[in-house]
Amino acid sequence: MGVRNQTQVVEFVFLGFSGIPNSHLYLFLPFLAIYLVTVLGNLTIFTLIQLDSSLQSPMYYFLSHLSCLDICLSSVTVPKILVNFLCQRQTITYNQCMAQMFFLISFTGSEALLLAVMAYDRYAAICKPLHYSLLMSAKVCTMLAFATWLCGFLDSALHTALGSNLYFCGTNQIRTIFCNLPPLMKISCSDTQAIEMALGMASLFVGVAPFLFTILSYVFILSSILKIRSTSGKRKAFSTCASHLLVVIVYYGNGLLNYNRPSTGYSLEVDTLVSTMFCIVPPMLNPLIYSLRNQEVKGALKKVLESQSKAICHHTRN
Repeated sequence: MGVRNQTQVVEFVFLGFSGIPNSHLYLFLPFLAIYLVTVLGNLTIFTLIQLDSSLQSPMYYFLSHLSCLDICLSSVTVPKILVNFLCQRQTITYNQCMAQMFFLISFTGSEALLLAVMAYDRYAAICKPLHYSLLMSAKVCTMLAFATWLCGFLDSALHTALGSNLYFCGTNQIRTIFCNLPPLMKISCSDTQAIEMALGMASLFVGVAPFLFTILSYVFILSSILKIRSTSGKRKAFSTCASHLLVVIVYYGNGLLNYNRPSTGYSLEVDTLVSTMFCIVPPMLNPLIYSLRNQEVKGALKKVLESQSKAICHHTRN
């Protein structure tokens, strides 16, 4: 017990913005704007899917879950960053760090699995159109969505349990802007070999497997699209999965930069940029990608805005 009390860390210090003088003056408004755009954009997508009857399909059902995940993922990290800017103190308590890590890993893992499920939905729609209603029935969609959330939380529970067993010999400075297990392992004085093996096994199921499944799905999708004779048919088929494909590229591209860092590590500035690009920027981009590239979403948004404007005009006349 004496050793444990001696090495117990009460709080961690984020070094991510330490290289930027007066960072609270220059970065508070950009991060606040990113957070507001993320929440409003994803909330708009979610609301449109609930209100518009033309968006009641499996693809948009999963998109509504993606919007929820993006709001949750952004809310795990950005509000704490904003509070630290206001307090001019880049710290987080030990318990808050464990909680932030738990939800961060939960939502990022669930999103990887959900993107794989969405790829399967596009595969079923394009490669198995005659069996689509059976393959993607309401019951199947509900079970798949529930499984993505559950697996994400189970994976995160493992990560957090491993992280809570780390000891820190006086060092409490993390070279990032939020709590995650790899940065904590770097400053820990515990033997992390067993933890690294466990994380490697977990990443195969929640990271590598969904990625390979998504790639395989798009190989079959591309093969089916190339077999379509008409150019308009090819264009229509590809347009149904173009937004999802772009979201996948953004997610896994940033994920590879974040988790496959060189052995020498990035500079502190690049480290901070990579962390920001992984957890903060994609949730903001996803609703923009779906709203700008998807004609049905744009059409639904236009209908809602027109109905609201008519209601306002009618109210003002009365």
